[in-house]
Amino acid sequence: MEDYEINRKTLALIALKDKTEVFEEDNHFFVDKLTNEIMEDSCAYFGSSLAGRQKGTENLIGISYKAPVIVEESQEIIFFPTASPRNANCSWIHLSKINQYFRLGKKLVVEFKNGSRVVLDLSYGIFDNQVLRATRLESVLRGRKNDKNSFK
Repeated sequence: MEDYEINRKTLALIALKDKTEVFEEDNHFFVDKLTNEIMEDSCAYFGSSLAGRQKGTENLIGISYKAPVIVEESQEIIFFPTASPRNANCSWIHLSKINQYFRLGKKLVVEFKNGSRVVLDLSYGIFDNQVLRATRLESVLRGRKNDKNSFK
């Protein structure tokens, strides 16, 4: 597969050498693009750029390094990177699809709400921090939606 846009069923974009392993709720496949190219294309599809989404996160919660991003606002599709997006081994995880995550030796297992799992070569502490940052972004997004609705 050569093209892919993130959607509400996307669980994770896992970085491989020269392609991406995509996990969806009911599907699993490979795309001949890097994770950041898919993120860039998906942000563009929803009307922005990855850099624009990252700047938005910085404006909302003050985080600029390894920032989580709102890929699509109305559906609250928030992804966070597992490493610096400038790094070729940066994977992206959909915050609201995570059921739990835990250590497995020196690796990390992420279990999604549909029961599927991915194993990452990442410390628990780094992943936990990224989840907390993304959760903070989600909280601000929801708060703004609630504020907007209170004016109606």
